[in-house]
Amino acid sequence: MASVNMADVKRLRELTAAGMMDCKKALEESEGDFDKAVDLLRVKGAKDVGKRETRTASNGLIAVKHEGDSLAALLELNCETDFVAKGERFQELAALVVGHILASRPSDVPALLDSEIDGKSVKEHLDEANAALGEKIEVRRFTVLDGGYIVSYMHKTDPQLPPAVGVLIQLDSPNAEVAKDIAQHTAAMAPKYLSPNSVPADVVEKERTVFEQMTREEGKPEAAIGKIVDGRINGWYKDFTLVEQSFVKDPKKTIGKYASEAGVKVLAFARYKVGQA
Repeated sequence: MASVNMADVKRLRELTAAGMMDCKKALEESEGDFDKAVDLLRVKGAKDVGKRETRTASNGLIAVKHEGDSLAALLELNCETDFVAKGERFQELAALVVGHILASRPSDVPALLDSEIDGKSVKEHLDEANAALGEKIEVRRFTVLDGGYIVSYMHKTDPQLPPAVGVLIQLDSPNAEVAKDIAQHTAAMAPKYLSPNSVPADVVEKERTVFEQMTREEGKPEAAIGKIVDGRINGWYKDFTLVEQSFVKDPKKTIGKYASEAGVKVLAFARYKVGQA
């Protein structure tokens, strides 16, 4: 069996993200032929793809792609470790997929996976990366915003890793400063909905039930419960809807008021954080 240069083992690991022992064995089996070792690891990875389906992909990155100022896509692509997330191949795959999303605008993740890039389905591209990198690779979610004026903000929680938080903000008319301010606010404050009117009725009803039970357990007078619950629902809107949140740069104003004073309206937003709902 050929002796293995540890520098080659390290280089092979950096290229493929495979384990150190797997890299060493592949180089030994290929008698030091680096390219053959890469192929051996890919074959081994392909055999293990099915086993990885049940593993958790909680790392990854957020990718963004713009086409002018009025069309953009945001993507969360997941993997299992930050080692793979910061690798060139994984980041190239994210760029490929988010560009395809912008061009094809699939309706949902299953439609995206079935769609084709250069004659292969997106699912096949993911499986190839899965095999080569030795980890579960999956598209978790994506958003496309079209129309108005759209800006993005990408935030790195670790300077050694790709962006873990990404935001799209859609205004009804151009205002770069306001859009940037609202995007950075959104990244920090994590609103769940745009406005009170955009919150699904079942979500509001669930919160109302919780607040009503809480209020009764506090022993509040029966006649006051409805008013107290309404107040708590309004407080919930201020916490979780973007336009009702207090602007981080000027807490005396809501985001809605800040935008209105600048002569614009927030039409939509998307905020993704890797591994977070």
